[in-house]
Amino acid sequence: MNTVVEVAAEAGLRELEATLQRELRYLDLPAKAWMPALCKTEKHHDVVIIGGGMAGLTLHAALGFLGVGATIFDASPADLEGPWGTTARMETLRSPKQLTGPALGVPSLTFQAWYIAQFGDSAWQELDKIPRLQWLEYLNWYKRALGIKVRNQHAVTSIDASNADWVALQIQTPQGDTETHYARRVVLATGRDGLGGPSVPAVADQLPRKVWAHSSDNNDYSQLKDKRVGVIGGGASAMDSAATALEAGAQHVSLLIRRPDFPRVNKGKGAGSAGMVHGFSALDDAWRWKIRHYINTQQVPPPRNSVLRVSKHENADFYLGCPFSDMSMRGSEILVTTPKGDFVFDFVIFSTGFQVDWQARPEFANIAPYIRVWGDRYRPSDDEADAELKRLPDLGEHFEFLEKVPGQLPGLANIHCFAYPAVLSHGTVSGDIPAISEGARKLAQGIASQFFVSDIDTHYQTLLAYAEPEVYGDEWVDAGLQKEAQ
Repeated sequence: MNTVVEVAAEAGLRELEATLQRELRYLDLPAKAWMPALCKTEKHHDVVIIGGGMAGLTLHAALGFLGVGATIFDASPADLEGPWGTTARMETLRSPKQLTGPALGVPSLTFQAWYIAQFGDSAWQELDKIPRLQWLEYLNWYKRALGIKVRNQHAVTSIDASNADWVALQIQTPQGDTETHYARRVVLATGRDGLGGPSVPAVADQLPRKVWAHSSDNNDYSQLKDKRVGVIGGGASAMDSAATALEAGAQHVSLLIRRPDFPRVNKGKGAGSAGMVHGFSALDDAWRWKIRHYINTQQVPPPRNSVLRVSKHENADFYLGCPFSDMSMRGSEILVTTPKGDFVFDFVIFSTGFQVDWQARPEFANIAPYIRVWGDRYRPSDDEADAELKRLPDLGEHFEFLEKVPGQLPGLANIHCFAYPAVLSHGTVSGDIPAISEGARKLAQGIASQFFVSDIDTHYQTLLAYAEPEVYGDEWVDAGLQKEAQ
């Protein structure tokens, strides 16, 4: 039986949804359909979005607002798209609560509107940061409120761009069958590790897989109860992993942090402005590289509350200036060698970030050799060398992949990257909450313009055939004809 609070929250959401529909009507959204019917079957799509998390949902909505239909495929179960309900372990989001995120300029689509509708203005004023699982609830509401359908547990296993008109996708269904789908445009909205996977030190190869995990793994932390755990890294994910292990009953957690001190200032936050959002991609190569390299080298500090979540435990230790030099097994224990002595653990968690790694994503095998990356495009000075930036894809104006050698893969430009690896080409508009709407609108407008240009013959014929009169001929009398008649 629902409580009074739950009934009030449900009523608040119904009222918000009515307001949302009214706002969309005022804005005349979504736009009327205008695309020619070129899709031959239900397995032919104008746009396929791979990934139904925040980026995929926002792009789907932005395309719909422009009258362009899209289909989302996601490998996750329903309502668990993105990391929020699985591999993310923070208590709250880092982003300020008032950011409009995926709302696309519609007030009733904001998290703030969603929260106040259920809990009221006072609760909103008291809220500090957005709880992680509440953000997942909001995104699931966003999906339902806009009528966005996600084909869940559909995993893309192969992408073929050899045809200039249609990208062929091999997709494994929930039943284990493989279907071939065709799309005029494909968007990879696959998150932080969208073009690769976890960055794991080579030393992990010396350890049995059962004794280590990456912080992004969907690992069962209850298995760490009563164990000595080593966490490699000092960023946000390291703090979240360490805290989760401690809360699961780990005997002791040691964080081995390479840097002699934590970074104290989030330089990326300092770079946040409308100018950066809309102007970054207009900068020349040297400036784009310079800015992203500086932010990379300064690194992002872990959130204060995440550090406190760890340090409140007496059985947690921080070792700064403590990079490991080796790891090996000693019986069933892991021996870790560092400048500050040897450590013995039962389990190690690598909180060492992500990397673009085409080999880690077999679904990209057909296109990866042809993709141009920033290492092909730009050569920085020695003091700005950056292996991470070098591997990022060099994307075109509409987030499309570019060919390393023009003409070798005709359909590559029909595939767009709307995930974190687009950061050097377009800035932080495709993965983070603050500017996700701006990025989605930019890409949606680009796709719409490309469709219009490629289909211009059809649109011109539509123009010629248009015959809806606005003046019927009975609105006036031709004085000259009247005189002739007399």
